[in-house]
Amino acid sequence: MFVKQLYTGCLSEAAYYVESDGIAAVIDPLRDIEEYLQLAKERNASIRYIFETHFHADFVSGHLDLAAATGATIVYGPGTETTFPVHVAQDGEKFTIGKISLEVLHTPGHTLESSCYLLKDENGKNKAVFTGDTLFVGDVGRPDLAQKGNDITMTDLAGMLYDSLQQKIMPLEDDVIVYPAHGAGSSCGKNLGPETFSTIGEQKQSNYALQAADKEAFIQAVTDGLAAPPQYFPINARINKEGYESLDAVLNQGMQALDIAAFKTAAADPDTLILDTRHAGIFTQGFVPGSISIGLEGRFAEWAGSLLPFTKNLLLVTEAGMEKESIIRLARVGFSRFAGHLAGGFEAWTNAGEKTDMLIDVEADEMAMDLPFDPNMVIVDVRKETEFGNGHIREAINIPLSELTDPGSMADLEENHNIYVHCAGGYRSVIACSLLKREGIHNLRNVTGGWSAIKELSDKFTIEKDATVVN
Repeated sequence: MFVKQLYTGCLSEAAYYVESDGIAAVIDPLRDIEEYLQLAKERNASIRYIFETHFHADFVSGHLDLAAATGATIVYGPGTETTFPVHVAQDGEKFTIGKISLEVLHTPGHTLESSCYLLKDENGKNKAVFTGDTLFVGDVGRPDLAQKGNDITMTDLAGMLYDSLQQKIMPLEDDVIVYPAHGAGSSCGKNLGPETFSTIGEQKQSNYALQAADKEAFIQAVTDGLAAPPQYFPINARINKEGYESLDAVLNQGMQALDIAAFKTAAADPDTLILDTRHAGIFTQGFVPGSISIGLEGRFAEWAGSLLPFTKNLLLVTEAGMEKESIIRLARVGFSRFAGHLAGGFEAWTNAGEKTDMLIDVEADEMAMDLPFDPNMVIVDVRKETEFGNGHIREAINIPLSELTDPGSMADLEENHNIYVHCAGGYRSVIACSLLKREGIHNLRNVTGGWSAIKELSDKFTIEKDATVVN
């Protein structure tokens, strides 16, 4: 028996490769499938099954492309409805993989079709459970993702999740390994731990959601303080249910190298956005006017899905050699409309003498020196409300980055304001500044180091906390 977790940090997503006697299965694959195909080839194995724990909302699955490449059967849990061929499993159904097997445990709650897969070894002993978004390390799946047109409420789903955990997961032996679909940083839960796997026994002892005395207490615990899901979640869930064009087709669009003239023509289309995926610190030094910065070094795909419309064409500016990587990461969260990329990158743009823009970087101590003497200074903190509540500069206003694309979010910012923007470390603030510039707000300063640098200067700022939003 061979089991491998394939973890993708920027999405906090875990796929799994399970194999016995040359027969393999892949659980919750990402859209880019080469890693699974290569692993099977190296091990001289044949991928027979693709198991999906549910309709994922935070990424587009690779189920269709992987099935097309291997002939494998796509398996979903009870009640699943799709527009493409799948095997809808029954609760308790077992699938043989060489000398081992996977048993379907229907665990509705995160979604209605959510199912876990219990791995049994050659002797029929329970070895591991692939829990999808039903059970995480330190948390459980959010119960607020009921699909539109469904009259089931968040409370209903939370109650189902409690029953699923009590009836299907908690009775498993303490030494059974828990392999979840996500780790820390994922928006699929609110309290995911840093480890990417655990055991049933460990989760019984440490997972807050499993400590609830009864169903009512559980519902209260898992729904309390649950932030709104990113805007792209329902889009990705629909794509996973209805299907999509192949990743190769998407790459063919995005990998078109455009010279300066062709790039400018494409950029002039009102249905096109320029996305710059270079490092935030490089972007501030110079960029094509009107570009939106989302650097590959951060939670790139998640922020792209949260901030960019899926109805626009994306025109890319990347670091040399990072064009394909940018497109694949965007495709993972459902982007499929690309106008190409700038041949030669930003260097080609500047060498051609084209107009450029830039952001002014300032350090936290410079902002501290200016604050008492500048009546027009406005400090914009783009961290989440909970981050802001746990500590912020007294004079700051909080506009979370996720809200900057909402109409009216910039209503309090005026032309005469000297705007200083910061986040926790500097990544989100650059994204925010690029969005503000696109809206015609140019009197900006990006505070390098963000809150991490600011709190080291507590003697130069008045720091406050807001107990009403502290998590």
